[in-house]
Amino acid sequence: MKKFLIVASLVVAGCTEMGMQVEPVPVDGPATAPGAAPPPPPTARSVEDFDTTTDAQRVAAASPSTGGTLLGTTVASLGDATEPGFWIRTPLARAVGTGRLVYPATGKSVEVELRPTESGSSRVSLAALRVLQAPLTGLPMLEVYAK
Repeated sequence: MKKFLIVASLVVAGCTEMGMQVEPVPVDGPATAPGAAPPPPPTARSVEDFDTTTDAQRVAAASPSTGGTLLGTTVASLGDATEPGFWIRTPLARAVGTGRLVYPATGKSVEVELRPTESGSSRVSLAALRVLQAPLTGLPMLEVYAK
């Protein structure tokens, strides 16, 4: 892989020296999902600074439809606080999709994007943990459902 990256870098550098210009390719649709929260500012220091979701987004995420297929129960921890939105990276998910999390200790649930991971642990977004009223520094046991 390192050799490939080195060769690719040399090819790109050589193209620049030969006067070749690469035109940007237009991308259809927004760079982020509609209604997605922006990333936190570089000066973010508090939980409120890092959670850039709006009140309306939190209300919508806190009102998921019931049902779905129970994928299992997982012990989760806080994921990357600089990554906005409502998501879980979990080995229980086989593909990216929509699902919901339930935190039995509070009875709260939240709609999330399910993201597969090869690691053995589950990581949850800051916004999702806040809606669930789960401890940010703890290891809450969550039920994971796929829609």
